[in-house]
Amino acid sequence: MANYIIPVIFVTIFVYAIIKKIPLYNCFTDGIKSALHLIADIFPFITAIFIAVELLNVSGISDLLTNWLAPVFGFFGIPKELTKLMILRPLSGNGSLAILDEIYLLYGVDSYIARCGSIIAGAAETIFYITAVYFSTSKITKLRYAIPVSLFSTVIGAIVGCLLCRII
Repeated sequence: MANYIIPVIFVTIFVYAIIKKIPLYNCFTDGIKSALHLIADIFPFITAIFIAVELLNVSGISDLLTNWLAPVFGFFGIPKELTKLMILRPLSGNGSLAILDEIYLLYGVDSYIARCGSIIAGAAETIFYITAVYFSTSKITKLRYAIPVSLFSTVIGAIVGCLLCRII
């Protein structure tokens, strides 16, 4: 049934547009035009994030941060093997999924570490990417509390998630 949901949505929109006499093709191309403007607006922000992630990996700073933060996360119940995932998740969704895949291969998908990693990857968001996209389009320039509160919430969510994994 899931294979039919998207085609049904498209057919429903198409039929609705015909009934309401909406110029569907013109609306579609207008949407593409506005999307191109959006891409042009957010491209510098996204490029900066990609460069920062690559610099962290190439320079070895991510390894230093991992070694430095592992005891801190361990104190709060997050396994030290998940430290790199915790650092990379706010920056890169695909990078964090690659780390999660490595965790699955090393420890197995039913291990405590893999379950905690799944919670961290599933419950956290790519904070810097989202703030770049949303705040660049809303013309908000002061991110005074948005990023610190988001990072704090991510860490608290990971701590609670790992605690629940340990209990359950």
